[in-house]
Amino acid sequence: MRQEKTERIKYLVETLNRAAKAYYAEDREIMSNYDYDALYDELLRLEQETGVVMADSPTVNVGYEAVDELPKERHESPMLSLGKTKSREELRDWLQGNPAVMSWKLDGLTIVLTYRDGKLAKAVTRGNGEVGEVVTNNARTFKNLPLSISFEGQLVLRGEAVISYSDFERINGQIPEEDASVRQLNNQVTAGRSVRFFAFSLVSAEGMDFQNSVSRQFDFLEAQGFEVVEHYLVDEDNILSTVELFEDRIKDYDIPSDGLVLTYENIAYGLSLGRTAKFPRNSIAFKWADELRETTLREIEWSASRTGLINPVAIFDPVELEGTTVSRASVHNISILKGLKLGLGDRITVYKANMIIPQIAENLTCSDTVEIPRECPVCGEKTELRQVNEVRTLYCINPSCPAKQIKSFTHFVSRDAMNIDGLSEATLEKFVDRGFIREYADLFRLEKHREQIEAMEGFGEKSCANLLESVERARETTLPRLIYALGIANIGLANAKMMCGYFDYDFDRMRSANVEELSGVEGVGEVIASSFADYMKNEENREKLENLLKEIHISMPEKNEGEQNLKGLSFVVTGSLNRFAGRSDLKELIERRGGKVTGSVTKNTTCLINNDISSSSSKNQKAKELGIPILSEDLFLEQYNISLEG
Repeated sequence: MRQEKTERIKYLVETLNRAAKAYYAEDREIMSNYDYDALYDELLRLEQETGVVMADSPTVNVGYEAVDELPKERHESPMLSLGKTKSREELRDWLQGNPAVMSWKLDGLTIVLTYRDGKLAKAVTRGNGEVGEVVTNNARTFKNLPLSISFEGQLVLRGEAVISYSDFERINGQIPEEDASVRQLNNQVTAGRSVRFFAFSLVSAEGMDFQNSVSRQFDFLEAQGFEVVEHYLVDEDNILSTVELFEDRIKDYDIPSDGLVLTYENIAYGLSLGRTAKFPRNSIAFKWADELRETTLREIEWSASRTGLINPVAIFDPVELEGTTVSRASVHNISILKGLKLGLGDRITVYKANMIIPQIAENLTCSDTVEIPRECPVCGEKTELRQVNEVRTLYCINPSCPAKQIKSFTHFVSRDAMNIDGLSEATLEKFVDRGFIREYADLFRLEKHREQIEAMEGFGEKSCANLLESVERARETTLPRLIYALGIANIGLANAKMMCGYFDYDFDRMRSANVEELSGVEGVGEVIASSFADYMKNEENREKLENLLKEIHISMPEKNEGEQNLKGLSFVVTGSLNRFAGRSDLKELIERRGGKVTGSVTKNTTCLINNDISSSSSKNQKAKELGIPILSEDLFLEQYNISLEG
């Protein structure tokens, strides 16, 4: 029996380490959080029973090896994991009569920041707890991180780099699967992810005395401009009510969190307790006890993405979890699907990971009868099973699959294009998955799917009605917007307007023009002309365009030669505006009157429009150097006899 337990320990160590490496070092998931926690708890129990602890056991190792691509650096003090409990009573008992600070345990990437002489000097990831990866350039792009602070001594702090759920929804699908937001080399990629940093502990602040108070440390960090984790001072009397406060908050909390952290308020007392091989004794983590519900699996829906990846989604009888009704959960990949041995009609248990994301915990009947589709659910072309290390995934190999065209749909509905509100990339992806959208014209036929849209998660009668109203408004558009919306290579909205003006808004004449004719448009060279002509020659494009034209109405601009008083003039617009909703509105007015708006001040600029005439901005300085007039909105309108009335 002891030998069997020892062999089980070895298996668990290998399995957990492989899963941890996949998650932390390779940004992929080979098992659910629920399965990982269950195996970890089993390993811990067996180690305690037998006294056998392997050298590479995750119960004694604090982290995972750093990735190979980034520079490495050893931490000045090791970053230990935290002991954890799911029991509120154990959490209260842990206090032993001492006050403590309770805060969110955020679920992102832990970063150690060092400031010297008031400037950010270094940012290093947690890595394996001893050695991390240097990500200083990427940290400089965190949207809420101060690069300069008033404290001029050496300051070292720890925090979590996270992407909010709302930001993730916005950028969902733009991130290639292999591209982590912080742990990669290109800081421009990180900047586009809206990564935020929340400080959760101060390591050292040269020369500062915080009177043994963790709360004072948080106050100090806030005073330096850092956004800190939400935290409260608790004791045995209010600790349980404070846990309930966080529990109520998590349902609507926009930042990923997988529990709470409790740290003794008295710094000296906490340090005097020392540490175990893996855990500090001054802090403990609280993880929400998973609320499990038993239900019946009814369907596996196959969800295709722009990368070609087709993920299984479990559809089951609705159950109440954490105060909401859920009926679907991602199964992530074929390996997890097969590991759960799923079959239609199986009895399964489900829970919400971190009280938010529905997951399958266990399959109670394990019929293992789900068949892997041989055809893509979106385009009907062949699928292909691929295996990378231990993970098997399903892919559509058709390069023209509509699921791979999400970016083009996203561009089509954007503000400067057809301007359809309520269609994020994530929503478009769901509509494509369900077969609602295969081409642009289908966006104007969503009414026939009203009932299905209203029943979708995240929708309802009101939000569906708002979407369909926005679709109806978008039917009335202009020719430049339409051409820009088509996403033809190299053609922006400004090019589209120039081309439309040249062809007197005659679209039939315009789309039958050859490269030579198109090249005659000012600002349109051979490359742009070729892109447009090639697009219009393509038979599939022509067919889809005809379908689209049946759904929309193109309004013609009013011709008023008397209003072409800005013809041949070039303007630059900067700063905030008072008379216009935004710069695009002023730009449209200028272009409508024959003028041009550019992004930078040159010797060819007629004037710079800026309400802050005395500003020391680079554009103001450049205009002054070149002798270019700087006009406020009102002066611009007055000088060029433009009235906004009517």
